[in-house]
Amino acid sequence: MTENRKKKIAAFRFGIICDFVNGAELEHGQRERLLRDKCGRKWQIPYSTRTHISRSTIQRWIDVYENADGDLESLYPRDRSDKGKSRSIDEETEASLILVRKQFPLATAESLIETMEQRELICPGTDLNLSNVYRSLHSHGLMRPNAGKPEDRRKFEAQFPNDLWQSDVMHGPRVEFEGKQKKTYLIAIIDDHSRLIVNARFYFSEKLAVYIDVFEKALLKRGLPRKLYVDNGAAFRSNHLAYIAASLGIALIHCRPYKPQGKGKIERFFKTVRTRFLPIFNGRTIAELNKALEAWLEQYHSRKHGSTGQTPFERFTANMACLRAAPKNLKDHFRKTARRKVAKDRTITLNGRLFEGPVPLIGKRVELLWHESRPEAVEIVYDKTSYGAARPVDLNVNCRIKRDKNSATDMTSQGAPKYRGGRLWTGKGGQNE
Repeated sequence: MTENRKKKIAAFRFGIICDFVNGAELEHGQRERLLRDKCGRKWQIPYSTRTHISRSTIQRWIDVYENADGDLESLYPRDRSDKGKSRSIDEETEASLILVRKQFPLATAESLIETMEQRELICPGTDLNLSNVYRSLHSHGLMRPNAGKPEDRRKFEAQFPNDLWQSDVMHGPRVEFEGKQKKTYLIAIIDDHSRLIVNARFYFSEKLAVYIDVFEKALLKRGLPRKLYVDNGAAFRSNHLAYIAASLGIALIHCRPYKPQGKGKIERFFKTVRTRFLPIFNGRTIAELNKALEAWLEQYHSRKHGSTGQTPFERFTANMACLRAAPKNLKDHFRKTARRKVAKDRTITLNGRLFEGPVPLIGKRVELLWHESRPEAVEIVYDKTSYGAARPVDLNVNCRIKRDKNSATDMTSQGAPKYRGGRLWTGKGGQNE
């Protein structure tokens, strides 16, 4: 399994257990209700056809994470013991399973397996288990249909500031850019409890790099939330964003597709922007747009909110004791990571660039960390120990470095010899010999 897949799975697992490991003390009854709720919900599990998670699995993830002192890598999936072996069912058994499913469209997977066994429809040597039954039913669109019951939707509000942030993107107005009119996007994050806008800014793009800029500045200004509730856009579904959030102890939650009701507070803020801010804006550039938005937000934060009866700033600062400050090394959490093997000539290739690795790490797989905005600044980490910044390879310098019999380098070697062009062979009097 690739490193990116492991990171995505680890981030998902942290999102499941974050309520139990984020430091908040839960009473026994609260803990049990929370466990039942998580076991009863349907999840989009990365790289799996399953949609439910058992109680024992959640508890195991909690124990592993706590025993590792909050190390996110402890939630990486382990390699399977049956790696390399086929885990699919044969065509004849699958065809029988589909027929049985059509006869009993509301039966559980366990009941289907029992029926298959009673009717002796499982071919000899086939292990028909829950995993491959779910996989087969999903692939044929035969999972249990919705019974048409009305959905239970309830109005909610986070209990404390920074318990929950909501975030989304709004299509903004067109402004002047390099002599043309260009569309803008407003990226905003709102605190669910206080309705305070922890950060908002207009950009010319809604890509991941832009959202990460907004998110990082929000953390610096307002501290760390416990949960971040976002849409299903490409930037929000990024493995990099999920890993950043998990490494900071923040659960990244995605709303269900085509179910905007859960994002009511951020959508209500966007409506206010369209009806109260944009009609009075008379600038022409994106810099003027953001400057006007910043001034308008100061007024917004000082006005009493209709739902809470308090101003957003008063409500946010009323419970300062529960806020978590951003760590001093916050910027390090936003670095991208990659694993590379140090070649015999000490070189490491990353994003088309060639770097030098330390001699003791030759032949070992190391972790490289860098910011997308500074691809030339790369830190080398091996076995959770930093080996400092990787140096770009200079082939001309390497050509002049002396090495002793133990392959040690002498960095104090003499400089390059002076070049004397146009004189290949000269004798006395300057004549060629």
